[in-house]
Amino acid sequence: MSSEILLKFAKKGFNLSPAAYSKILESNDPLTLTSSIIVKLKSSALTKDDFVSVNEDIIEKLINGENVDNLESKDIKSIQNQNKPLNKTINNDLKISKEIEDIENNSIEREPENAIKNRKPETELQIENNNIKTEPEMEKPQTSIESELDESEEDGEFDASKIRYNPGTDAQAEKIADIKNIKDNHKICRRNMEESNVEYDFEILQDTSNKSYTSGEIGNLISYFRSRYEKEAEILSKRPELRVYQKIEDISDDQTDLALILMVNEIRTTKKGHKLIEFEDETGTIPILFSKDNTELYNEAEKLVKDEVVGILASKMQGSGNQLAIGNQIIHPGVPRIPQKEMDFGIVFLSDVHIGSKTFLPEAFERFIMWINGEYGNEEQVRIANDVKYLIIGGDIVDGIGVYPNQEKELEIKDIRQQYDKAASYLGQIRSDIKIIITPGNHDASRVAEPQPAVPEKYAKSLYELNNVEFISNPGYVSLDGIKVLIYHGRSFDDMAMNVKGFSHERNDILMEELLKKRHLAPIYGERTPLASELEDYLVISDVPDVFHTGHVHINTHKVFNGIHLINSGTFQTQTEFQKIYNIEPTPAEVPILDKGVYRQLKFI
Repeated sequence: MSSEILLKFAKKGFNLSPAAYSKILESNDPLTLTSSIIVKLKSSALTKDDFVSVNEDIIEKLINGENVDNLESKDIKSIQNQNKPLNKTINNDLKISKEIEDIENNSIEREPENAIKNRKPETELQIENNNIKTEPEMEKPQTSIESELDESEEDGEFDASKIRYNPGTDAQAEKIADIKNIKDNHKICRRNMEESNVEYDFEILQDTSNKSYTSGEIGNLISYFRSRYEKEAEILSKRPELRVYQKIEDISDDQTDLALILMVNEIRTTKKGHKLIEFEDETGTIPILFSKDNTELYNEAEKLVKDEVVGILASKMQGSGNQLAIGNQIIHPGVPRIPQKEMDFGIVFLSDVHIGSKTFLPEAFERFIMWINGEYGNEEQVRIANDVKYLIIGGDIVDGIGVYPNQEKELEIKDIRQQYDKAASYLGQIRSDIKIIITPGNHDASRVAEPQPAVPEKYAKSLYELNNVEFISNPGYVSLDGIKVLIYHGRSFDDMAMNVKGFSHERNDILMEELLKKRHLAPIYGERTPLASELEDYLVISDVPDVFHTGHVHINTHKVFNGIHLINSGTFQTQTEFQKIYNIEPTPAEVPILDKGVYRQLKFI
């Protein structure tokens, strides 16, 4: 183990002092502590040619959660030329090159396999408290890990007050146990040996990769919004209050009560603080006032965004035509309460891996791969891994090229095909009886406008060659042995957080809930989220899923809303320069799993 610790620090450009080395060995879990310290040190402004001295004081500060500034660094070439032992107190004859050679040749002494098997495994899912917190805790309303639904929910009686929420902070994620489960036959399931004979009930319900027919003309835009209106109106018209609704042009002068299905055109606030919203349908426009004195209705009006479709119950004075109406009720398309389906398998959710970035976490990702192959973790964690049948990667598997100005300064791999090749080298290690579904995000080599077609084979040929990988569009909709999963990368979160008071990236579970209520993945047209004006609006949520999976914001959340699992799968990337500007704290290397219908979250760092 000591050799592995030295190697980890040396490969990342850190020279560990004897006292610091001893401090790490005194901990309950030296290897996990090592990985956490390296992640913290990598967040400093260092180049790949820096070789940094790490002493006992630095280790002590990191263990206590303090920041470390002014790290002393030397040029790595000068260190190599000195050809001195890495740590004199360990052994004067021990060279770092020998350490690397020993580990790469697997010749260092390891604990016998029977000793590993004889360890007493953890029998309960619990969190180890001795690990370093690499990210600060966020204040959240609830901190329990999501488990099975209450009996009242399973019986169909849904209590909104009992909605549980897992923000994905350190207090929520179960720490992966540092136990390697060496198996003589573990390669039998690897795809590089032979294909799996496992039967999958896998169906692609929506993939828009080959359905782009837009020419960019104004007529396409009209067709796009008409498609949106008609799809949403079909959902809304099933509501009892809107079974008989009318068009704006059909409003008579003597009519006082209105039932309308409308699209939001413009939102304003009057001088007296009321909301004045102009709505439209294909026949005309009508302004509707929402009084600030009706607090509940006013708060609902504040959540309305441009271009969404809603039902409105309103009143007007006789003889006023359609000049002004007073809003009485806002009716969202919404989603019905759905029953829980039985599952005898597991689904793992990933997104925003960002392979190719300097802030990608390779050690944590390699630990994840060992776990999913059943080679890492305690007895219960290995059981969860062995039951996994599907792995979904919801966008940004690589960091991409030219996504934002000066991105090349933050790239470890600066060729897009090489980034996908590296991704294939990782996914190629995962056992072949797991089907992997990959959708694009805004960092992938797909068009920027949504819906995004699947990543083209010309960029990701090595991934396409893997026999159990499926590429679909963003958004994508799949059925996994009867469990319907809606996959959306989540770029519209940016627009929702900017336009609606009280919404934020941190509480992206609330954003997901709001999108389900609106039955649209990106309702706002013409802002930060580029939308293609297709002849049909493919971002309307026509069918209600069992699971709604997102990414993009690098922050884990989980919530059950009307029986639907809302899951954001976080990231395998530490805080980026962009996130530092906006004070966004990611939750790296925390992986959500739907384990036979029960939500789990494992932490690999």
